Amino acid sequence: MSCLEWAESRLAELELLTSMFPTREELETTDQLALAELRDYVECSDSTRSSPTSRPQFVIKQKLHTTSMERMDVLLSCAYPSEYPSVLPEITVRCAGLSRAQQTRLHVELNAYLMENCQGEVCVLSAVEWVKDNLQRFTNKSLSAAPTPKKEYSPSGPREAFSRLWIYSHHIYNKTKRKNILEWSKELGLSGFSMPGKPGIVCVEGPQSACEEFWSRVKVLTWKKIMIRHREDIPLDRQGEDSNSVGILDSLRKFTGFQEAAFDPRGSRGDHMDLGQLYQFLNEKGCCDVFQMYFGIEGK
Repeated sequence: MSCLEWAESRLAELELLTSMFPTREELETTDQLALAELRDYVECSDSTRSSPTSRPQFVIKQKLHTTSMERMDVLLSCAYPSEYPSVLPEITVRCAGLSRAQQTRLHVELNAYLMENCQGEVCVLSAVEWVKDNLQRFTNKSLSAAPTPKKEYSPSGPREAFSRLWIYSHHIYNKTKRKNILEWSKELGLSGFSMPGKPGIVCVEGPQSACEEFWSRVKVLTWKKIMIRHREDIPLDRQGEDSNSVGILDSLRKFTGFQEAAFDPRGSRGDHMDLGQLYQFLNEKGCCDVFQMYFGIEGK
């Protein structure tokens, strides 16, 4: 399909969804400008028109009932990649009645279903129907089992290793994902940075178990491509040192806190970072060797 055909499919699906969920209590478009840009692109008769640079984002709100007749509010936050429907949309499901682990399992199974049955087709409505049909399986588990206590990641707790994960993504545009990355790193006591745009880079460092928890949450979100490009694991109990020492943990960190870093963004969407500035940033942190692992070239 051409870029125009992709855009026509996205607009047709949005119009269908709007007709099915006509009120803001059912569907809320969070970026009206992106929707207007998409419509102008599809309806414009000028052959020299340029592809839309922004991505429509919207939230579908559902009130679903469990077998116990408890009503649960379910939100499906959706964003269209520019290549959709040739690639899957970015869909995040939120339900206060599910634990984080149950939401993670739901995302894994939903993505697997869409990959197997909807690749190359518009599929947001299929995702909504799948959640309606399958939410009960996850709520049953939450009703029959005691709630799992929230795991705290205090840096003074016992830690078997210090880890640093270098994560590579094809791109990071979605505002919800960027917010999750910042909030989860803070919650888990991790330091490092994230670089949005194309490509997207995330580095987290701290207790190994906290890094693994961060990765388990991030990887189940909808991505075109995401991987751990490189990792560093350092045992904390070496040479008789006390693995509970906050000082030892902090001495291994190369970053102070966690931040989202932008390096002179440029390009038509403002999403291509200055890699020279990224290299200088990594060099200042003593991590410049990672640049070649990411990009296959030596930085300057």
